[in-house]
Amino acid sequence: MGRFTTHWRRGATGDPEAERELSSERRAALPPRFGAVGEALASGSGTVACEVAGAALARDGVSLAESLDGLATTTRLVLGAEPAHAYTRALAVAWSDAMLGYLNDLSCNDPLTGLSTLAHLRSRISDVYRADHDGDHALVVVAAPPYPEAASGRDDVLARAMHVAQLGDTARTVFRGPETIGHVGPGRVVVLADRDDRIARRVGLLRQMLDSGSVPRTRVWIEGLPASDAAAGRLLDELTRA
Repeated sequence: MGRFTTHWRRGATGDPEAERELSSERRAALPPRFGAVGEALASGSGTVACEVAGAALARDGVSLAESLDGLATTTRLVLGAEPAHAYTRALAVAWSDAMLGYLNDLSCNDPLTGLSTLAHLRSRISDVYRADHDGDHALVVVAAPPYPEAASGRDDVLARAMHVAQLGDTARTVFRGPETIGHVGPGRVVVLADRDDRIARRVGLLRQMLDSGSVPRTRVWIEGLPASDAAAGRLLDELTRA
């Protein structure tokens, strides 16, 4: 016999997941992160294991190409054949679903400023209308003067992002609860906040902090939410362009 000894019993139907016994030598030769897949292929539960592995590999930052290569190597070692379509599909679909979930999470926040994206802020406003709480909320708008480098024609993306992030950090100092704080345009931040008896005092404090800090001449005001979600969308569009 060769170096690797595998005893296996094929089912009467020739099922590709027919039960096999995986030797310790062959187990040690499996690619990194594919030990569980190899064991599952040997025991007859490869499809489920490929789904679990695909999601885990995506979360660990392993590319789809590398993941499929690992699956191919594993099936050759364990089954002596290329991976069945069911295995490849299970791994690829699970990898894609996990990666999409990761990207969707990223899309909620601007990676440069850490603030909510315009799309996420718009979604949160729609949630307010679906809950019939539009009268209980308002938009607090923070609008700083144009970043100084804009007049010179220089485009320093990082510096402008830090400028907006500073606005957001100051707003978060005042609105420290579950409020959504989004970046909606150059030098412009919007807070979706409760319209309660504290909002006027909070806005006054925010204005004072901005004026006394490194972002002077920043305007802060309250925009009431209109009667409908569609009108709120138009208001938000206006705030991004103004």
